[in-house]
Amino acid sequence: MAVCFDFTNGFHDTANAIATSVSTRALSAGAAVVVSAVFNLLGALVTVFVFGGKVSNTIGKLLDFKVGLTVIIAALIGAIAWNLVTWYLGLPSSSTHALIGGLLGAAIAATHSLALIRWSAVTQVITYLVVSPLAGFVVAGLFMTALFNVFARWRPAPLNRVFRFLQMLTAAFVSYSHGSNDAQKSMAAMTLALIATGHATKFAPPAWVIVLAATAIAFGTYAGGWRIIRTLGWRIYKLDPATGMGAQLMGATVIQVATQLGFPVSTTHVITGSVMGAGAPRQLTAIKWGVGANIVAAWLVTIPAAAVVAWIAYAILHTAGL
Repeated sequence: MAVCFDFTNGFHDTANAIATSVSTRALSAGAAVVVSAVFNLLGALVTVFVFGGKVSNTIGKLLDFKVGLTVIIAALIGAIAWNLVTWYLGLPSSSTHALIGGLLGAAIAATHSLALIRWSAVTQVITYLVVSPLAGFVVAGLFMTALFNVFARWRPAPLNRVFRFLQMLTAAFVSYSHGSNDAQKSMAAMTLALIATGHATKFAPPAWVIVLAATAIAFGTYAGGWRIIRTLGWRIYKLDPATGMGAQLMGATVIQVATQLGFPVSTTHVITGSVMGAGAPRQLTAIKWGVGANIVAAWLVTIPAAAVVAWIAYAILHTAGL
């Protein structure tokens, strides 16, 4: 179930890395997907093996380690279900929110109380998730304001060629950052399962879990989530090479900073905020705020919706004797 969640996370979030590059024609769709998959894999492996699994440790603190295996399975079912619903609707919602909602819903269903939930950790994580898209919006807006001032008198044609080339690099950076943060969430679920079944005594993802999670998210990314790509690349703001590069660079930077600090942010939220922030300095009216409002609405209901599905999944599994 953790591998399935990781796979849906990958194809659900492909848009984060490649939508801006494809919409500005910096990369073809096929090339962008391959680049994204490779750098997702590298990001997950390098970050955890070299810098440690700080994000997975944060996710692991959300519930008491005594949580049962059925709770983890139900939580993953809730997260997967919400990922599929929002993918079908073309909404770039958060796989991180979905997993957190699933964990909370399943834990409450198991105990009919809040006993398994560590609320201080939950509050901390939700704070990261709320602040990160705002950070993406602000830094992308400031970066693009400075960029427009520096290149105000340059001819558009040569600038577009330069920024399209830079978009290839920033697309790889976004993919690397996505893999480094998001793959750790599945690692956390697998490690909780190992602890629940007595195969591990402390929260430390083994090497095979790290490789499995990294591979699953890379294959999911390669599968692609074209409905969400259209939303991020065209429906929020019509990007040009400069704004596309700025959104990618600033979004990836915010994600990287969060990863190094151990914050499990939503890469979807950050990139969406960066896309809107990159477009804001040029013309606020060009941003399709109605689409943005629909996305925010999806964000708000993700945790409770995933929690409800996980609650129902736990009830079914428990009734079946699992």
